[in-house]
Amino acid sequence: MKKLVLILLVICAGCNLDEQDTLDPVFCTDELRAGLDITVKDATISDSFLISGITVIAVDGDYTETLVNFENTNSFVGAFERTGTYVITVSGDNYETFTSTVPIIVDKDICHVITQSREIILQPN
Repeated sequence: MKKLVLILLVICAGCNLDEQDTLDPVFCTDELRAGLDITVKDATISDSFLISGITVIAVDGDYTETLVNFENTNSFVGAFERTGTYVITVSGDNYETFTSTVPIIVDKDICHVITQSREIILQPN
């Protein structure tokens, strides 16, 4: 009887495979992804992206980062491969400073952060 129970245990050892064991393998890329992608526009000029003289700062607890604007783009990016709950502050010459009231949550999938994009409209002074 002990042999029969042991044989049944061995046969059924693979019966309850974890879901991960049945999935295809995941191949992650080596690219670096931004967690935050922020565009800034002027409230009085339709479709006017603001870049020059604009500062975008992301804060998550004790972590602070000034987002960067790469040449020939309309957005400020940062939090590269960093999850977190970010409060965004945007300031610029001749504009009222904007601070988000709802934090932006950056999560990740199995390989990279999931980029969160937001558009912020600044009011001129």
